Amino acid sequence: MDILVAAVLAAALVTATITDIRSQRIPNWLTFPLMLGGLAAHALHTGLDGLLFSLAGFGLGLGVMLVPFLLGLMGAGDVKLMAAVGAWLGINTALMAFLITCMAGGVYALAVLLRNMEMFRAVLENIKAHFITSLLTRKLDYTPVVSERTLPRLCYGVAIAFGTVASMVLTYHETGGFFVR
Repeated sequence: MDILVAAVLAAALVTATITDIRSQRIPNWLTFPLMLGGLAAHALHTGLDGLLFSLAGFGLGLGVMLVPFLLGLMGAGDVKLMAAVGAWLGINTALMAFLITCMAGGVYALAVLLRNMEMFRAVLENIKAHFITSLLTRKLDYTPVVSERTLPRLCYGVAIAFGTVASMVLTYHETGGFFVR
C-alpha cells in the first residue's frame, strides 16, 4: 500500500505544483479523483477501518484549511488538495503535513515579501498598526496601510507539496510506513 500511496501522491503533488505555479489554480479534475481514490484505496485495502481512517484524514485536511479559506486567505484548490492528502495519509500524517505546510508557507511568503523591501515594510506597518489598534480599542477592526490587492499571490500548492512529502519522509523514517493507523 505504501508504494501506491507514494506513487499517487507524488504524481498528484507534482501536477498540483505545476498547475498552481502556471495558473495559480489547483483544478478539480485533480483534487476530486485524488480524494475519492484515497477513500477507495483504504476501503478496499482494509475495509471499514480503512474507510474510517481515510475519512478522518480527509476531515482533518478539510477542516484545518477551511478557516483560512473562509477568511479569504486560501484558495479552494488548496483546501481540496489538503483534504485529498488527508484521505491518502490519514489523520496523524495529515496533521504533520499540515503543520510542516504552515511552516513552509511562512518561509515561502517571507521570501516573496523580501524580494520587495517596500512591500515588506508596508506589511510590517500593517502588523504594527493592527497590534496597536487591537490593544487600544480591544477590537480587531482597523484600516490597513496596504490593501490586500497589492500583496503578491502565493502558490500555496507548493507549500502543501513540500509539507506532504516531508511528513511522509519523517513518518516513514519513524514507523517504516507513510501513515500510522
